[in-house]
Amino acid sequence: MYKLKHTLLDEIINAIANRGYIVLNNIIPDKLLTELTTRVKNLDSHTLKPAAIGRADSQQLNTAIRRDKINWLDNTNRTDKAFLQLMDALRTAINQSIYLGLFDYEAHYAVYQPGDFYKKHIDALKGKSNRVLSTVLYLNEQWQDKDAGELLLYSDDGKNIIETVTPHNGTMVIFLSEQFPHEVLAARKTRYSIAGWFRLNASSSKTIDPAV
Repeated sequence: MYKLKHTLLDEIINAIANRGYIVLNNIIPDKLLTELTTRVKNLDSHTLKPAAIGRADSQQLNTAIRRDKINWLDNTNRTDKAFLQLMDALRTAINQSIYLGLFDYEAHYAVYQPGDFYKKHIDALKGKSNRVLSTVLYLNEQWQDKDAGELLLYSDDGKNIIETVTPHNGTMVIFLSEQFPHEVLAARKTRYSIAGWFRLNASSSKTIDPAV
């Protein structure tokens, strides 16, 4: 079973507590990162579905807002399970230190073909969702700055860019879901990532936010 270093866990927890986000390099063990990258590249095109916006009954396709395709991680797959277990260890460490009450974690692979994008959005409307912490892990080998596809992280009012993240292999971004609008710029070649969310127990939220 893969583990995160205690010093890394402390760095993540302190950043979330003090400024609400963190950008990390090489958080995932090399072997697991290679396995995740291989898996997303080998996903059958028929299993990748156009990503919708909204949740539950309000879901709809809108290619003017987002154009990526997704496939939810499967706990019965060995590689997916290893990543989900690693994230669950992070969930436990966060709960023990800053008491966010994180209950579970959901995640999907995201594939952006050249020219695909995701306009500025927020993962959880305040008081309307049980998503608490968002994560994005990039799975792009030999990615160059010229390939574009950056993630723009905005201040909570959505007016100022506070981070521009190039989707290099192994880079992970973690941020408070309700606080930071963000945007995915179009890339010049196929761009791979895992998007995930640490969530509260749905029964403790006034609005149930389903996993899919």
